[in-house]
Amino acid sequence: MKTGIIILAAGESTRLGYPKQIAKYKEKTLLQLAIDAANDCKADKRVLVLGANRDEIKKTFPGASIPNIPNPHFEKGMSSSIKVGLEYMLKFDQPDQVIIMLCDQPFVDAKILNKLIATQKKESKGIVACEYSKTVGVPILFGKAYFKELMELTGDEGAKNIVLANEDDMASVSFPKGKVDIDTEEDLRDLNL
Repeated sequence: MKTGIIILAAGESTRLGYPKQIAKYKEKTLLQLAIDAANDCKADKRVLVLGANRDEIKKTFPGASIPNIPNPHFEKGMSSSIKVGLEYMLKFDQPDQVIIMLCDQPFVDAKILNKLIATQKKESKGIVACEYSKTVGVPILFGKAYFKELMELTGDEGAKNIVLANEDDMASVSFPKGKVDIDTEEDLRDLNL
């Protein structure tokens, strides 16, 4: 099974006031933590989707460390970045499954990404989601059967509706720290305490 990873990092970070992708945690930017996790796990291919503040963000990581592509429609919401990333993957890598991850979950590491891949292999489910705070969410793995639905998402709709409509085809991995994401200066302060 060929696994691709799509890192979504195109958002405008309106609540934070500057690009969250370059906010720092433990001497690294949030984006670099996400890139390291994707590069260190057992996925076969990876792509980073950038949008708002792209030029500024690109200066903060070695370009050769991960293929990165622009989402010219980033203001249309998360679904547009999922589509851009998946289109790229399908064109160049033909994965059997993809993991969608964000750049603002500082505790996502290669271990949790590998756990998604291993759980899929063991359970043979089309969706493997992380479970935290009594819900499921990203990082999340989708098998090929769901690519068409992912391509049909619109607006700021993430892939959660696809998951909820297909719970019988879903396995989950426990990831309590998945609930930590960075949206505000306060979130960042709490994280660095």
